[in-house]
Amino acid sequence: MMFKVCKRREVGTFLPKYGVIFLILSVSVIIFALKNVDFQEFKVNSTVILQKVSSDPFLHHRFCTFQPLTTEDAQEQDLILDSIAWPETPALVSLERTSDPAHSYFTILPKKGGGQWHVGDQLEVMIKMYDFQGERKKSGGDFLIARLHNWSLGAGVAGHVVDHLNGCYSAVFTLLWERSAEVQVMLNVNVVLQLAVTLVHSSEAITVLQKLTSEQPDRIYFKSDFRSDAVSEHTTCNVCLRPTLQPVCNYTDLQTGDPWFCYKPEKLNCNTRITHSKGGFKQNLTAGEQKLFQGGVTMKVPLWPSGPSSVTVMPKRKEEKNSSVKIGNSGYYYQGAWRALGGTPVLQFNTSSAISNCLAGKTVHLYGDSTIRQWFEHLTAVLPDLKEYNLGSLKQVGPFMALDYANRILVTYRCHGPPIRFANVPTSKLRYIANELDRVTGGSNTIIVLGIWSHFSTFPIEVYIRRLQSIRRAVVRLLHRAPSTLVVIRTANLKALTLYETLTNSDWYSLQCDKVLRAVFKGLNVRLVDAWEMGLAHQLPHSLHPQPIIIKNMINVLLSYICPEKDELVFLS
Repeated sequence: MMFKVCKRREVGTFLPKYGVIFLILSVSVIIFALKNVDFQEFKVNSTVILQKVSSDPFLHHRFCTFQPLTTEDAQEQDLILDSIAWPETPALVSLERTSDPAHSYFTILPKKGGGQWHVGDQLEVMIKMYDFQGERKKSGGDFLIARLHNWSLGAGVAGHVVDHLNGCYSAVFTLLWERSAEVQVMLNVNVVLQLAVTLVHSSEAITVLQKLTSEQPDRIYFKSDFRSDAVSEHTTCNVCLRPTLQPVCNYTDLQTGDPWFCYKPEKLNCNTRITHSKGGFKQNLTAGEQKLFQGGVTMKVPLWPSGPSSVTVMPKRKEEKNSSVKIGNSGYYYQGAWRALGGTPVLQFNTSSAISNCLAGKTVHLYGDSTIRQWFEHLTAVLPDLKEYNLGSLKQVGPFMALDYANRILVTYRCHGPPIRFANVPTSKLRYIANELDRVTGGSNTIIVLGIWSHFSTFPIEVYIRRLQSIRRAVVRLLHRAPSTLVVIRTANLKALTLYETLTNSDWYSLQCDKVLRAVFKGLNVRLVDAWEMGLAHQLPHSLHPQPIIIKNMINVLLSYICPEKDELVFLS
């Protein structure tokens, strides 16, 4: 009866030859123009265009507009946008009419056919959402996460949440923990699994987050310093610059087409830019909207169960030993170790010698944000012979390089290009990942690791899609010239949320980036480290920079791709 309530409602250039006089006049005009107008050159569909910066107020870059896409890329972008479309969410009328985790609850549904739960069974949980007045919600769009765990076993798995668009949701799990002889022995006794369901954001909060991206994509802004001799100036920069009377310097990348703009300094020209930094954050919420992002009240709050919140699981039935997992999880934890469901088995590299033996003769290039920089820091910490070479780089920014000469291991890290929320990055150090990949020779001893998502959360998702399309083209070029190169991609992950973190890096923004990343690289010969599930399934609190044990498990996944038990070819699916 209760389950029926949850039933889903489907819803050619030329040179004129006019003689010496014309040539002299032309050169004079060009020289005059170069003295009075700053030019920035960028490439669109392999055509070189000169985009001038002028004092004419009507020649500024329009707010958050983009270069035209190829027909193929535009079609892909539309498909991706359709695939990640969130259910329609209501506007904020009053806090009392928003989703209230204290009134909402979840219920473990009885096993279909009755009887005891066994390893391999599918567990379904019904979730009902109510508002602060205790009234049933009649629409979907809440952001919920679910996890099944047993901490004494060091076990955990993420649930798959389904929105039925009527205030009712389902969370679905496959009961696991039988992957080895040792585990089978452990499961000869009953195992109690605890369920946790958390409201990350109400549907009304999602409406606000969507509005912020639409109306305030520049709420995080950036600064650049310009310097020439004794003259210094600084201006605001961004992907999206609001129209003003101030002319604009266009730093759109020549090769990738990735856009970046700064207001032109009053005295200096555009080519005197020397640094890039995060400038600050502009918050513009109403008092009512702020209430939607109160930790422990309206944001990241666990729901209470209606009835038991745990199930007792018996060992797998003998006749079902070969049954397969029904849900598309990438893996789960058992005894604190991440175990893959399908694809390359995850091996345990528990000693520095095991890691060194795997990486011997290898070059590992890490590109991305600070969540991938963690991997560089982890490897240099656990490998005593992997010595970091002092490049004089800033600690947060890089680039970094470490070398184990005896084992011929080289590990490098470089941050991605703008938007990047680091401080005082020399413009000479700003590199786009696609351009860096085009400089890599590649081969069987080369590993490329990409992790780029966190710094794109405040922008329209099209900015992120286009960046990934550019990177994918570079990956394809790399794999064409060096097919044996291993490319590994780290996904987004959940994090602790304050008001600031929510408005700039909400888990909902990260989820959209995670979905886009998987869609863009689907079907390509790359490997995935599922940081989203690895963070969600673990007992530790969510963090932008996951704690060391989770990073260790991520590195084990990476090393298992580099040194598998047997040669396998695994595609994103």
